Amino acid sequence: MARIGARDTEPERVVRRALHKRGYRFRLHRRDLPGTPDIVLSKYQTVIYVHGCFWHRHAGCRYATTPGTNRKFWASKFAANLSRDRRTLAAIRRLGWHPLVIWECETADERRLTRKLAKIREL
Repeated sequence: MARIGARDTEPERVVRRALHKRGYRFRLHRRDLPGTPDIVLSKYQTVIYVHGCFWHRHAGCRYATTPGTNRKFWASKFAANLSRDRRTLAAIRRLGWHPLVIWECETADERRLTRKLAKIREL
């Protein structure tokens, strides 16, 4: 688990390629914004968080499994992650930004990802 990186993951790279292909320009990991968003589209006042289904507990996703050992630790860990995610989204909204969460499993299907990215212009 220690080798899992927080930045430049494959799902992040897939989203970045899709955005670039559609003509969007962006910044990465702005530390002055709550939660250090993965992708920041300043022109649209939009931030994108690319969440891993396992770590951020994507509801109904087959990747959001819970390890069989040390269940108490994992329950606590996942609860803390979800709580932090809620606080981060609320803080980013208070600053006037539009958050968009893209799940790891959504990056595997290009059509699904395209539909999700279409929300940027709607915001």
